[in-house]
Amino acid sequence: MSEDNFYTEQHPVIRLRIWVLGQMIWGGFLAAIVVFAIGAVLAAIWVVSMFLPPESKQAPSPYGALELVQIVQVV
Repeated sequence: MSEDNFYTEQHPVIRLRIWVLGQMIWGGFLAAIVVFAIGAVLAAIWVVSMFLPPESKQAPSPYGALELVQIVQVV
């Protein structure tokens, strides 16, 4: 076995590496929570859309008034 006892007398570099690893794991955990929250909101919107009547999905585009049609005659 090694004479170095890393559990009671850790080198400052080892403690820094452990701290950095802990910070990266915590950041990954927080990022996973955000991703799952966004997924839950999108899933809730999809579930609500399933309860809407089919006519609401066949309506004309609400952006029709914003479309400009210009006829160009080619001579």
